[in-house]
Amino acid sequence: MRVDFVFEFPRPTMPNVIYMGGFQCKPAKPLPEHLEEFVQSSGEHGFILMSLGTFVSELPAEITHEIAAAFAKLPQKVIWRHKGDRPVTLGNNTLLVDWMPQNDLLGHPKIKLFVAHGGTNGVQEAIYHGVPIVGLPLFFDQHDNLLRLKDRGAAKILTTKTVHKDNNFLKAIQEVLNQPSYRMNMQRLSRLHRDQPMKPLDTALFWIEFVMRHKDVYVFRNA
Repeated sequence: MRVDFVFEFPRPTMPNVIYMGGFQCKPAKPLPEHLEEFVQSSGEHGFILMSLGTFVSELPAEITHEIAAAFAKLPQKVIWRHKGDRPVTLGNNTLLVDWMPQNDLLGHPKIKLFVAHGGTNGVQEAIYHGVPIVGLPLFFDQHDNLLRLKDRGAAKILTTKTVHKDNNFLKAIQEVLNQPSYRMNMQRLSRLHRDQPMKPLDTALFWIEFVMRHKDVYVFRNA
């Protein structure tokens, strides 16, 4: 199971369940030259990353314009995965991209915040690199994932119904940026997640090969 109890709530499990949460996470690689130049131009303020995953490339225009306007008011640079029309409220500090090396950006020393939909990959990569989240869940398990981080003081959650009202998006961004507890809590989760005797993928491979070696592993049966 793609589960790590740094992130999960306690649950009873049988001996034949092996946890391998965060198996896809890895140290960041150097960024492409144009992205490295952009994030370095952020100076002491750093940069914000926004992505809503592979299934959602754009939001309704009303929400998109509010998000772009909020980003324009920040001193940070912003890299935003957005494939729709260019928002009229977009500021000079925001770079729109069709694709980005998400893991490498999350692992960059100048990253300050991740605006994310709460998918499993993005959440686990944010934990691995210790980057706090402003969450905008859309469907599936995303709200559930973000609730776990909110409970640990590492994320702030918005909804599509309220994100574009009363400067809610800007307020959420500023809260997570300006309150050190969000980053401290996420970095603590990162330290706990990384402190394992084996990497999650190596653990999974060991137990797969264990079953292959021993065939009928009766000691793991639940009855």
